[in-house]
Amino acid sequence: MQPRAVRPSVSLPILTVFSRMAQFQLFDDTTSPSQGPARIAKLRAELTRRGFDGFIVPRADEHQGEYVPKSAERLAWLTGFTGSAGTAIILQNKAALVVDGRYTVQAAEQVDTSVVTPVQLAETSPEDWIATHLPEGGVLAYDPWLHTSDSLKRLEQAVGRAGGKLTPVDINLVDVIWIDRPAPPQAPVRPHALDHAGEAAPAKLERIRRKMAEAKVDALVISDPHNLAWAFNLRGGDVGHTPLPLGYAIIPREGRASLFFDPAKVTNEAGDAVGDLAEFKPISAFQTALDELSHRGGKVRIDSATGAVALIRRIEAAGGKADVGSDPIALMKAVKNQAEIAGSRTAHLRDGVAVARFLAWLDREAPKGSLTEIDAVEALEAFRVETGALKNISFPSISGAGPNAALPHYRVTSSSNRRIEVNQIFLIDSGAQYEDGTTDITRTIIVGDPTPEMQDRFTRVLKGHIAIAQSVFPKGTTGAQIDSFARKPLWDAGLDFDHGTGHGIGSYLSVHEGPQRIAKTGHTPLEIGMMLSNEPGYYKPGAYGIRIENLILVEPRTIPGGDREMLGFETLTFTPIDLRLVEPAIMTADEIAWLNAYHSAVREKIGPNLDAETRAWLENATRTIG
Repeated sequence: MQPRAVRPSVSLPILTVFSRMAQFQLFDDTTSPSQGPARIAKLRAELTRRGFDGFIVPRADEHQGEYVPKSAERLAWLTGFTGSAGTAIILQNKAALVVDGRYTVQAAEQVDTSVVTPVQLAETSPEDWIATHLPEGGVLAYDPWLHTSDSLKRLEQAVGRAGGKLTPVDINLVDVIWIDRPAPPQAPVRPHALDHAGEAAPAKLERIRRKMAEAKVDALVISDPHNLAWAFNLRGGDVGHTPLPLGYAIIPREGRASLFFDPAKVTNEAGDAVGDLAEFKPISAFQTALDELSHRGGKVRIDSATGAVALIRRIEAAGGKADVGSDPIALMKAVKNQAEIAGSRTAHLRDGVAVARFLAWLDREAPKGSLTEIDAVEALEAFRVETGALKNISFPSISGAGPNAALPHYRVTSSSNRRIEVNQIFLIDSGAQYEDGTTDITRTIIVGDPTPEMQDRFTRVLKGHIAIAQSVFPKGTTGAQIDSFARKPLWDAGLDFDHGTGHGIGSYLSVHEGPQRIAKTGHTPLEIGMMLSNEPGYYKPGAYGIRIENLILVEPRTIPGGDREMLGFETLTFTPIDLRLVEPAIMTADEIAWLNAYHSAVREKIGPNLDAETRAWLENATRTIG
């Protein structure tokens, strides 16, 4: 990516090497509400030509990934909505965009609401909307590469309730009208060093095959590129900010595995690293390989979370038996080994220094009144670049001033860019990709003086954060069971937030990794070695937003006198929490002790790596309270 030209506004005296610009994040408005009507009209004309009454456009690619290549951004191209989750249903006389609570405001701003109606998922699911609005006898088309078997079953039930018919298409109808659609990505596939991976690929495959034997399946189709990357210790760059190589793999219970990529992506280094463990084959040979696999008989495991319906149908059409279930790699990948844990600790200390330098700079510069949201993003990235280890950011930074901070997944653009004003809250949620670890941190800062309400809300969020950080729970506990710990201080005041409390984290992979999560939907038991985020929040629309995020590691806990195996969390992130927003009067003595101990650890761990001026700032920012 070519860096953008430097914009003259505020000097960064502490940055002497790097120009003030973002190398890894752009701020252009890539979509507009005005694009929707003409493109939807073209899609409707295509529906008419093919005899269909509607088409489903999920925000997904062939791997059902959260982060997709530009060539798969069909939902954004068609409607203007750029969020990471959403589903559009385009009928001949009406259309809906169903989004969750994170994107309610964004969807209304990004689409032409005279053509597309934003619908909140909490109120109406895509299936319920279809059941209500698809005309009786109507034919609803879908792309079988963009739906799993579970989602297809829900669609079939919805269409059945409407008295309609669900029909697959052999080519995505958006692709038919998307004349200048970008080509699929061809980023190089490279090996991930064993020092960082911590386990050689042959050992991983041996463990995978043991799980396959337990499940009594004869082959495993890896449709999730994250799992493929982990299993074979490979990394790539096919999607933004995540070192992901898009492709597929087939692992038989016996014999050599096959990896399917565009040949132009496979480097000599990757070939040497994989060696005899697997054979690289062109992606064009993948479906033929599924046919050959099916002809041999036996059960073929297809991942229920990422395996497209098209894979299942291809296997069954060739005489094979598709066994839809969980890919065992997902849980293996979630439990980090000692090398990955050590790498993450190192990455977080490195990142903590960069973020602390940024916060000290922000405290000096923001009160002058000329900084913008984009200035903050560029500065933070520059501090991370100065570490000499930054490979990329781990997601587009959420940099929200004042009312923009109330949008949980706000992405600043040149047109939305606000000044960071005095006596307003500024929220920045960001992360970094280092080869030894992936980071994700959110800090909420007051510029000037907070209102009592801001302090109350911030402190309630902090109390919830501390409750998660201090929680101790029996082995077998799920994230859903502890999610409410973070919400109770807000519930006590009649408040809440509309996102999960925490998500899993990859190891130089996706910043959002499952299956573990701390959320109402987090039903996977937490295990020693899993990494998650701890990020409760509060959002007052049109005014301000608050979120405090650290990453945490599941570790064993010993309770004297207890008779159960217990677990707890180690905090991995070390950067100050803004004490100006803390109201000690509504905190317990135990909560104050936790905050003081955390800030003492911040001083100890990152203080020695700061210059004298920033170290003096840190001493004040982490002062003892209470």
